[in-house]
Amino acid sequence: MGFMLDNLRHDALSKFDSIIDVRSPAEFAEDHVPGAISLPVMSNEERAKVGTIYVQESSFRARKLGAAIVARNAAAHLETELSEKDGGWQPLVYCWRGGQRSGSFASILSQIGWRTELLEGGYRSYRSLVVNALYHTQLAHRFVLLDGNTGSGKTAILHELERQGVQTLDLEGLAQHRGSLLGAWHDEQPSQKMFETRLAQALAAFDPSRPVVAEAESSKIGRRIIPASLWKAMCTAPRIDIAASLPARAKFLIRDYADVLDEPEQMASRLERLRPYCSHARVDQWQLFLRNGDHERLAAELMEHHYDKSYARSRNGRERDLLGSLEANSLASVDIARLAEKVAALLD
Repeated sequence: MGFMLDNLRHDALSKFDSIIDVRSPAEFAEDHVPGAISLPVMSNEERAKVGTIYVQESSFRARKLGAAIVARNAAAHLETELSEKDGGWQPLVYCWRGGQRSGSFASILSQIGWRTELLEGGYRSYRSLVVNALYHTQLAHRFVLLDGNTGSGKTAILHELERQGVQTLDLEGLAQHRGSLLGAWHDEQPSQKMFETRLAQALAAFDPSRPVVAEAESSKIGRRIIPASLWKAMCTAPRIDIAASLPARAKFLIRDYADVLDEPEQMASRLERLRPYCSHARVDQWQLFLRNGDHERLAAELMEHHYDKSYARSRNGRERDLLGSLEANSLASVDIARLAEKVAALLD
């Protein structure tokens, strides 16, 4: 029995107890239906081997070998991950396009007596919904952007707004990157497809009648590209400017980048990447600040002589409606909370 998915709402698959992705681990890692668990019926190597035989030797031999591999792996899953499932368990199974891998596994589960359904069109049908939402459809959401120089606490304000019940879209969180040359997280960024899946799911959960607050970003966050529909909406969105003082931003930045500063060798390597944009003498001075542990001075210099200039260039010619400008001489937790309250008031 096939299940047709026609929307991206978080409850669209709520009738199922489990969503099972039987594709290879590499396919699952690149992207998958949110909430799915990985129970591959072929490993990465097994899939490659079957594919090679299919193309170079015989489609019949490839199908026969594939069936044997699927049967062995299905048996292993039944004896381990699925061993405790009771008779009322209802899974949804999918592969790349709803073909032989998912069909074979679903058939085995159905023969046992579980109410198993196949996702029609497989992962590809889910991916088409994401692409349509982010590239081919005008978003119905009303965005308001938090603007301001690096270190202004925009992400912290965004998180505080969420705690206060405001709809927020944390693009840097979804992309796992702080959005600057020095802003990479320890974890690798998600694939572009996974980033888009996260975006589409977040957008589908919002109430279009209420504004959504996001940070003003460039069209790329690290290596991830903001999809066309969202970028178009952001380019015309009104903004609220956080005008924090340089000393306040320096103090905030060393807290926000503590994980990077705690690894001076890695930070030194990242500073070296700024040489094409700044004088060698200035970068040498920054390296000295880093070695001496003068992090606050390093942060202030980086913002004044690199980030602020870069940010000014990126904003040139892209001025949007300004809903308000909020000044801040401190960005401690209590100040972030007050700024969030002021932002929420401006949204009305």
